[in-house]
Amino acid sequence: MDARTGEPALAAPVRRGLTRVEAHASGYGAASLRVLLVADLLVRALELGGTPAWLLLTGDRDQAELRAGATALGMHPFEDGRDLAAGVGEAQVLHVVSAYAPSPDDGVRIAVAPAEGDLSGAPTRGAATDADPAVLRLALLSAPRTEPLRLDATALAEAHDTLARWRRAVADWARQPSRPVPESLRGRLRTAWEDDLDVPEVLRVLRWVRDAGPELPAGARFETYAYADRLLGLELTHDLGAPA
Repeated sequence: MDARTGEPALAAPVRRGLTRVEAHASGYGAASLRVLLVADLLVRALELGGTPAWLLLTGDRDQAELRAGATALGMHPFEDGRDLAAGVGEAQVLHVVSAYAPSPDDGVRIAVAPAEGDLSGAPTRGAATDADPAVLRLALLSAPRTEPLRLDATALAEAHDTLARWRRAVADWARQPSRPVPESLRGRLRTAWEDDLDVPEVLRVLRWVRDAGPELPAGARFETYAYADRLLGLELTHDLGAPA
């Protein structure tokens, strides 16, 4: 959804030309990390659909901290948008910005609602910590990008428990023969992330898969989670090979 016009915009150019995804963030914090994460998700969704993407970061404060945070949270590497003198023949430009930031002059504006929370203990500044970065990533993914998000102890605890349950389940399913992702589930997942990047719906599909009846083989559940994780980036296969 282009926040500039209020109308849907096709993210994948007809000829699958290069798309520039530019994240606009200044100042280290939950709000800026959320902007970067939405940009990362856009690149993942585009690449899953066969569209090459170029990811940049622009801003004037805390760029080193933001890049370290992006790396810790498993995001694609960001090139430096401040060095961008001219385009490289992109077919399209997507600007990912805070909902209250000024609009860039070109391209599609992807607005991200505010996020707040104390990140002092988050594993994003290179400090030694036992915290799993994927917990913070999942917490940031749990609400629609158009809705404000608060990262409090409850949200992080829920994300921690969900991630642990899913990783244990994936490790259990991996012990069974593999089965292809059912086309109905593949369609539900793609429809979700192609509909204005509806990641919470992707998470709902995964919850349904985990709780589905015996008619859905364990191998198909495993492959469905692995497929969805190409977008989510949560390392859901992290516990493969761990003791049962």
